[in-house]
Amino acid sequence: MLYERDNIHRLTPYTPGEQPQRADVVKLNTNENPYPPPAAVIEAIQGVSADQLRRYPPPRAQQFREAAARLHGLSPEQVIATNGGDELLRMAVTVFCEPGGRGIGETYPTYSLYDVLAEIHGTTVTQVPLEEDWSVPEDFALRLNEQGCRLALLVNPHAPSGRHEPLDKIERVARAFRGVLLIDEAYVDFAEFDATPLLDPARGLDNVLLLRTLSKGYSLAGLRFGYGLGHPRLIETLDKARDSYNTDILSQAAAAAALSARDEARKSWEKVIAERARLTAALRQKGFTVAPSQSNFVLATPPGRGLSAQAMYRALYDRAIFVRYWDAPRLHDKLRITVGTPEQNDALLGAIDEVSRAAAGAASAS
Repeated sequence: MLYERDNIHRLTPYTPGEQPQRADVVKLNTNENPYPPPAAVIEAIQGVSADQLRRYPPPRAQQFREAAARLHGLSPEQVIATNGGDELLRMAVTVFCEPGGRGIGETYPTYSLYDVLAEIHGTTVTQVPLEEDWSVPEDFALRLNEQGCRLALLVNPHAPSGRHEPLDKIERVARAFRGVLLIDEAYVDFAEFDATPLLDPARGLDNVLLLRTLSKGYSLAGLRFGYGLGHPRLIETLDKARDSYNTDILSQAAAAAALSARDEARKSWEKVIAERARLTAALRQKGFTVAPSQSNFVLATPPGRGLSAQAMYRALYDRAIFVRYWDAPRLHDKLRITVGTPEQNDALLGAIDEVSRAAAGAASAS
C-alpha cells in the first residue's frame, strides 16, 4: 500500500554531485571553495560552551542577522537566517506558491533543485529557455506573468554557465514581474557586483529577495548555513514558515564569525578568480569552448574532434578526477568544472591531455 501523495510517489529526487570518501581524488564537481574557511570560524566553533549546547539556540539567529545587516547596509528586519540556501528556496516555494497552480518560473537550464521543490509542494513550473549566450530573454517576466507565476527563481551568476546578468536587466525583470523575484546569489562572491542595490528603499522595489550562502565564498559547505535579504515585509512573511529552531548554535556562531572575517575570505575569492582565468585560457588553448564565467566554475565544451563530454567525464573519473556532467538538453556536450587550487587544476589539465592522446591513439589504430 502507498501512503504518500501521488506527486511524491512520482517524484525524481534531486541528485547532488558525488561526494567521494577517498582522500586521493581531485574533486572539481560540486563547486566547493578549495581553500579553508577563515581562522575566526574555527575559533568561534571551539568557543561554544557546553551550556550553550544544552540550551536551544536563539530561534531567529539575532546576532547573525545583525552582523549580516551591518555588512550589507540593511536593517536586521531585512535578514533571515536559514539552514543552507536550500531552506530559503523551500520556504519561498511554500510561502509564495499555491499547490495546483500559480507556481514558480525559471530559466532553462538552471539549478535542478527548483523543480524538485515545486513538485514536493505540488505547484507548477514554467520554464523559459535561455538565449544561446546563456542570457535571460528580455520577455522573461512577461512570459511568467502570462502563466500566473508567483515566484521567479533566477540564479545570478547563472548555474551552470557562470554568466552574470547586469544589474539594470535584473531590475527590469523585478519591475515587470507581478510576483516575488528571488535572485539566487550563491556564487556572487566570485563576481564583480551583487544585487543588494535593488534593496535600497529609494528604488521602490518590495518584491526582491536575495539568497546568500556561506557554502561557496566562505568555504563552509559542511556547515549548512545561508540567509536571505529582502524587504522587511517579505522577511516577516518567510519567518512564519521557518522551522522553530532552524539553525543551530554552532552554525550561528560560525556564520557570524565568517562575515566578520570577510577580508580574509576575500583572499580565497581572489585566488579562485585568478585560477578561473588561467583554467579558462588553458582549456581554450586545448580547443575547448568555455563560456565566460563570474562564478567559481566554468562550463566547457570539449573539441568536436576526440572524446565526447560524457566519455571525457568517465575517463577523468577513472583517473580520480571528478567533474560534473549532465545528460540533458543543452548540457549533454559540456562539462562543468569547479575551479580548484593551482595543483588541482594542473592535474585536471594533465589528465585531459592524457585521455585525449589515448583517444587519438585508439582512433588511429582502428
